[in-house]
Amino acid sequence: MSVRESHAPTPALPRRRGRVGAWLLATVLVLATAAASSVAAQQPIILKVAHFLPATSTTHAKLLLPWCEKIERESKQRLKCQLYPSMQLGGTPPQLYDQARDGVADIVWTLPGYTAGRFPIMEVFELPFMMTGSAQATSRAAWEFYSRHAVDEFSAVKPLAIHVHDPGQLHLRDKPVRTLADFKGMKLRAPTRQTNRMLAAFGATPVSMPVPAVPDALSKGVIDGAVVPWEVVPAIKLHEVVRFHSETDPATPALYTAVFLLAMNKATYDKLPADLQRVIDANSGAELSAHAGALWDAAAPVGRKQALDRGNAINVVPATELSSWERAARPLYADWIADMNKRGLDGNALLGDARAAIAKHSAKK
Repeated sequence: MSVRESHAPTPALPRRRGRVGAWLLATVLVLATAAASSVAAQQPIILKVAHFLPATSTTHAKLLLPWCEKIERESKQRLKCQLYPSMQLGGTPPQLYDQARDGVADIVWTLPGYTAGRFPIMEVFELPFMMTGSAQATSRAAWEFYSRHAVDEFSAVKPLAIHVHDPGQLHLRDKPVRTLADFKGMKLRAPTRQTNRMLAAFGATPVSMPVPAVPDALSKGVIDGAVVPWEVVPAIKLHEVVRFHSETDPATPALYTAVFLLAMNKATYDKLPADLQRVIDANSGAELSAHAGALWDAAAPVGRKQALDRGNAINVVPATELSSWERAARPLYADWIADMNKRGLDGNALLGDARAAIAKHSAKK
């Protein structure tokens, strides 16, 4: 063998090094991708939660904030909330349902009745003198009724809870309401279509507006009073702009209540891994609805006490007087039943089922 032959280059070696380099590069890329995926998997999912009340309200401080902390804990910090009270995501309270539907917010707490006539089946709970017993019991009834009869009504979102507030009362700036005749000529704020119609039946002029606008409207004389539950009074400082309150006796049916909805964007829920969906599901439904109602029950005496501490006058409407108010409101039931019948539903049966559910859960409590 010649010297030249013994030092001849071997052409296979560079190709072998090329294959090793490509393998190493591919391995690095796979590992980097896996690491990136792992980091992404560890990033919490942030849920934007919006509502119209201030951060000092019962809903924010005692319902939504603890609920968010609970799902964060149970998801091992993979679910977290960013709370937006007082419409901080923009828009107006009547737009909250659509914000949940469209994904502007991931979760909203709202009053469906702010959009009059849009959710007519659940309005049965907003008829005057419909609520008896506690908000906790009526909230259980509301969720049960929704599950049987109104699922399609809220099909654009995923309802997490449906509840009601403690009995609605009258709060008045310049003069009290003691009798049905006292309503005549008064401009009174109401939250929903049925409460507006109730006030009109009593002889007042109803004015629709979301509750955050009430104190300013009262201070400027735009309205003479408002119907809201005691729970709301401290949050909006209502007791500071009125001097008189008229309330129903706890032993009688409530003047009215309103339906609240905690709802989630369906796409947000559907994109969650199955185990995180189970966390949401475990913290939704009848128990959450009843818990929300119980919170409002507990907060009502606090609002009432603040009115008394300020020196405001509270009048309890006696049952004998309240019976005349009930008679004046009876046509609202016939109208609601007729509306349901026009929609191809059995209005009488729906009304009976709602009443039976309220009675059942009130008796249990």
